Amino acid sequence: MIDLRILRENPDLIRASQRLRGASESSVDALIDADAAHRRALHAYEELRAGQKTLGKQVAAAKGDEKAELLARTKQLSADVKAAEALVTETGDAVKAAQMAVPNIVEDGVPPGGEDDFVVLRNVGEPRKLDKVRDHLELGELLGAIDMERGAKVSGSRFFFLTGQGAMLQLGLLNLAIQRALANGLTPMITPVLVRPESMEGTGYLGEHATEVYYLERDDQYLVGTSEVSLAAYHSGEILDLNAPKRYAGWSSCFRREAGSHGKDTRGIIRVHQFDKVEMFSFCKPEDAQAEHLRMLRMEEEMMAAIEVPYRVIETAAGDLGTSAARKFDIEAWFPSQERYRELTSSSNCTTFQARRLNVRYRDEEERSQIAATLNGTLATTRWIVAILENHQQEDGSVVVPEALRPFVGKDVLEPVA
Repeated sequence: MIDLRILRENPDLIRASQRLRGASESSVDALIDADAAHRRALHAYEELRAGQKTLGKQVAAAKGDEKAELLARTKQLSADVKAAEALVTETGDAVKAAQMAVPNIVEDGVPPGGEDDFVVLRNVGEPRKLDKVRDHLELGELLGAIDMERGAKVSGSRFFFLTGQGAMLQLGLLNLAIQRALANGLTPMITPVLVRPESMEGTGYLGEHATEVYYLERDDQYLVGTSEVSLAAYHSGEILDLNAPKRYAGWSSCFRREAGSHGKDTRGIIRVHQFDKVEMFSFCKPEDAQAEHLRMLRMEEEMMAAIEVPYRVIETAAGDLGTSAARKFDIEAWFPSQERYRELTSSSNCTTFQARRLNVRYRDEEERSQIAATLNGTLATTRWIVAILENHQQEDGSVVVPEALRPFVGKDVLEPVA
């Protein structure tokens, strides 16, 4: 959630951010009103409490009829203090609810607009000219690597099995990501996939993205759509030593309902309900967040180079940012069967937005408690298999394994089995 000091000192900054996102400014006005009401309630409560303490001293010194009169006043004042305290709690809850409704403040320089208004920062690599293009599902079936039919039989639509060479390709890809994470000083983590509501809410996924999340009502727990959730909550309520950023690489299965995506990418494993991912996550000082964001992007580009696919780096427009992100870079790989670029990675600077919700802090040079910044970025995921298969396909249906993956996959070439 946003810093209330910014709201009080510069509300127009938050209104401008909302306009960039194409979002209503009314949520800012609602928060201003809620904050003002809470501060009034708090001031009234503190005045009553001060009067109560003064009266208590007078009672102690009084005698006879005067004492009886003061005691009667004390009883009424006690009721007033109790009512004022209840109002402080009520208005405080209203502030929190209003604060949760305002997304992060967009960073300077982020392009305005919506999903189609991204800015291409660079293109890397040239798409191959292929005489015959098979899509990833046709290739996956030839290789005995992807089984959608049995996935649907067992679990329903948008589920699949990775079999044989497909399973080895995914395990190789994720292991390569962990190896690169280790080389860059990240701590590998196997994270929980079930989290409490406060963990999901803390990362900002119970707002506009709530329909995407699987909820287990009986247990009051959520299935994560990314290990970002578990990693963000890992240090909740803690004060960290952030002389250097704390960097993690979380390996987990991820679950998404894909609500509202009916008819989109129904073929193959591009848009599915369950997949695996290695996710980078960093806690750092706010002044280090922009540099940390570029560091994550560099690591993602190194992974793109390792799987040898053409790609482009884009900056996402403000209206396409998630609730928690202040700035986001995506890497999109070339998909030959679609003759267009599709997203493979995303890295976001969430500034202090998530850490404020989760109460993750650090000590500054003067030993004062400050809110940390958080960032996240994809280092490898199941969807990458699509780009690998399609970009490295051969005429006979075989697929050349990128050199960096060969030690993990155990093969130079994936051969058709059908």
